Amino acid sequence: MIIRNIWGVGRNFAKHAAEMKAELPKEPLIFLKAGSSASVNSTEIELPSWVEEVHHEVELALKLSNHLHVVEAAVALDLTERKRQAEAKKNGTPWTMAKSFDGACPVSAFFMVRKLEDLEKLTLRLTVNDVLKQEAPLSEMIFKPTHLLEYIKEHFPVCAGDLILTGTPEGVGPIQAGDVVRAEISGEISHTWKVIQAKKREVSNPS
Repeated sequence: MIIRNIWGVGRNFAKHAAEMKAELPKEPLIFLKAGSSASVNSTEIELPSWVEEVHHEVELALKLSNHLHVVEAAVALDLTERKRQAEAKKNGTPWTMAKSFDGACPVSAFFMVRKLEDLEKLTLRLTVNDVLKQEAPLSEMIFKPTHLLEYIKEHFPVCAGDLILTGTPEGVGPIQAGDVVRAEISGEISHTWKVIQAKKREVSNPS
């Protein structure tokens, strides 16, 4: 099933909002990542040659079925080019380059979901080179999975196969070539990626 859209949720953990010096949202803050930026069940994260400071943001990903229900979920990374994002915020311009570069959404294999409410009993965590960077129970989400699903379906033209990234806890930080990143949702799924960086292309002079 093709991933056409990735619906991101901003500031859905209070402590993450605090570390970003942002106010808590009164309703879900939804942004788009390109569906083509997703990489499912890959063993590598390949950073584009032009990026300078990419941060990890571990998230629960919900996958929409043919009937726009959620029967599968995964652990995913909402990779963000933080310098580009900061520039965009300062200038009031779109964040597209910061959020939708090639490979900006690594996703694990999917696991079955019986009830969305059951996900709130699980814990989300991420390590970089075996050092714990992010960890939080999914019960700490400001807007729970059931609410997010209904809100996004009501307001946006969702499609079968779309992903909903439900927000990241505090502890976001940089990754670089050579790092080993491990993300997990306790008792359901874990996934490990090796970070590499694409080489800059040489531009030949016209003869």
